[in-house]
Amino acid sequence: MSFDVASPGILFPGQGAQVPGMGTWLCENYPAANDLFERAGEVLGYDLKQLCADGPAEKLNETVHCQPALFVTGVAAAEVYTQLHEDVASKIRAAAGLSLGEYTAVCFAGGLSFEDGVRLVQKRGEAMQACADVIPSGMSSVLGLDLEKLDEVCAECRQDDEILKPANLLCPGNIAVSGHQTALDRLEPVATAAGAMKVVPLSVAGAFHTPLMQDAVATLSEALETVEIKTTRIPVYSNVDALPHTEPGEIRDLLSRQVVNPVLWEASIRRMLEDGVEGFLEAGTGRVLRGTIKRIARKTPTDGFGDQP
Repeated sequence: MSFDVASPGILFPGQGAQVPGMGTWLCENYPAANDLFERAGEVLGYDLKQLCADGPAEKLNETVHCQPALFVTGVAAAEVYTQLHEDVASKIRAAAGLSLGEYTAVCFAGGLSFEDGVRLVQKRGEAMQACADVIPSGMSSVLGLDLEKLDEVCAECRQDDEILKPANLLCPGNIAVSGHQTALDRLEPVATAAGAMKVVPLSVAGAFHTPLMQDAVATLSEALETVEIKTTRIPVYSNVDALPHTEPGEIRDLLSRQVVNPVLWEASIRRMLEDGVEGFLEAGTGRVLRGTIKRIARKTPTDGFGDQP
């Protein structure tokens, strides 16, 4: 590892990063990671480690399974990284996570116990899946359009009372939209005509980060009230407002609102940089978040840990 900056931030991926084999290298090589997967399996009531290792992909991609899988893999990666590179880990001054990854960030920052985090993301996945089952909906990434133009595209695709709106503001030229499937079915030709380079349907169950997830808010709020949230030792930058938070009441409120609000990822990264973060470690599976950093602040150092080197 050559990653060594004075004030690093740590990032955790969200739904869509899951892949069969995730976490396997960590469990096979580091007892601490294996222990976390075993503890998570006891909470969840099924063998998460086996599901992550062998799939099948269809089952791992289900919202109720991939959210705990990503949470545990992210926590395990951060734990092992801290053991191996305590000199770097001790300097981490801020955390953020993409959607589901924000729960991982709060856990890493000391706001949630591991077991409570597992229970919460299981509940979150169930609540979001229940909303998605009510009406056909989904998400797609649109590459090559700015937010203003994409708002116009969404308006053109919507009919009657349909919802279609920007939901994940990832980085310049990469914004995910979310809404009714009928509106998404009209998206590609309209976006292409407006100058989009590509439209990519995402492997998610429904229209996350829109009002179509409203019924999940009550379930999630109730679940959040049952767990202890502590003041975090480092600030966690919220998807909802792109601002740093450490106070339990604020974190609890923002986590419950997150599922119906757009993910302000680019704004969060820019605010972290303004606040003194000089580089980013992506902990967990994949490298999607490092890709967004290169589009937001190209010269910012990045590294990752969690997948086999």
